[in-house]
Amino acid sequence: MTVLDLSAGDTAWVLAAAALVLLMTPGLAMFYGGMVRANSTLNMMMMSFVSMGVVGVLWVLYGYGLAFGPSIGGIIGNPVGLLGLSGTMGADAIVGTIPTLAFVGFQAAFAIIAVALISGAVADRMTFPSWIAFTVLWATLVYFPAAHWVFAFDGFAAETGGWIANTVKAIDFAGGTAIHINAGVAAPVMAVIVGKRIGFADKPMRPHNMTLVMLGAGLLWFGWFGFNAGSALGANGTAAHAWVTTLVATAAAMLGWLVTERIRDGHFTSLGAASGVVAGLVAITPACAAVSPLGAVAIGAIAGSLCALAVGLKFKFGYDDSLDVVGVHLVGGLVGTLLIGLFASPDAPNAVAGLFYGGGFDQLVRQAIGAFSVLAYSAVVTAVIALVLKMVMKVRVGPQAELDGIDLAEHAEVGYDLSSVRYTSYRITQRLVIPAETKPEEAKA
Repeated sequence: MTVLDLSAGDTAWVLAAAALVLLMTPGLAMFYGGMVRANSTLNMMMMSFVSMGVVGVLWVLYGYGLAFGPSIGGIIGNPVGLLGLSGTMGADAIVGTIPTLAFVGFQAAFAIIAVALISGAVADRMTFPSWIAFTVLWATLVYFPAAHWVFAFDGFAAETGGWIANTVKAIDFAGGTAIHINAGVAAPVMAVIVGKRIGFADKPMRPHNMTLVMLGAGLLWFGWFGFNAGSALGANGTAAHAWVTTLVATAAAMLGWLVTERIRDGHFTSLGAASGVVAGLVAITPACAAVSPLGAVAIGAIAGSLCALAVGLKFKFGYDDSLDVVGVHLVGGLVGTLLIGLFASPDAPNAVAGLFYGGGFDQLVRQAIGAFSVLAYSAVVTAVIALVLKMVMKVRVGPQAELDGIDLAEHAEVGYDLSSVRYTSYRITQRLVIPAETKPEEAKA
């Protein structure tokens, strides 16, 4: 491969897609930030933002090498030749038809949001220093290896890659397994080990700002086109296919969620619409280049309905997954990954036939092996990380800090400074309230 093989169009699209994927993390911060109580807004958003800082640096230091370096037995990449991104610069540093650094940047945005997703499970109660420590350990021990298994194809970024991509040959086009199942199962593990919020299941803990939630969902949908279509790593037909399937699956999932909650609760809610959007995006992520547009509609509708039902599991089983990471990301990721085995079309870019297209159960078995291998690994290693953190540092804020608001306790700030509003309201009240004993002529004066 030489500089003559570079494509300006492919490079431009991947760089644009990388920016879109990076925008998803601030979008997630808004989505999560609106879903918590008002006195936890800043902390929730900061958990996403600090993930950008920590994982961005780790990716340069050694993360890219662990994920995409020459494989050691299909388990992990060898980072030695890629520490500090050495070997990724220069005219001959090319991956496919794009500069290696364009690929590095694109994948960095994936790593960042994978870690940030977990924060929704521990909202309102995890100390900020322990969250920072968790991001370092989880990215290093869980995400980087899983990304190598799923995304590192032989002969692409390195001569040899991961075992799920090359031996099992499970399809995960843009991260349903490596990101959503991975983070989705880490969420309940962290929720159980950190513990329930004070008042969980006893008092309402409703989203405080649905406008922020809807804006965050819109930014996620917008950025997700970079997530999925960008994974084609070129401005080509595969990118176009992924773009369309991402659109229609998400639309169908939103409708599926709304219909389900209408039947169950009697209402169409904005929270349901926003959650259905995210559920559809999650489900189509692994399948966007494997199914037809009609298959994408089916996957979206199924995911929207099942995820709407799954968010109630935390009350049945008693784990406090604050923002329903399990119900949306774990369940949605499993639905999208496994349904590839049924709906994969030989006419789609991945050119694999699922059960409904005469392919038998072969691809379904491959999808199940990939999905549940990552699920089991993530659950075990996340539990170890969380337990070690509890042994060596304070993981949970104190009861009073939790009741008063984690924003003040951890950041000495509040999301909404209403002091001037209260003062103005007080002044107006004092001017309007007339003591009962005041005479009519005194009141006029």
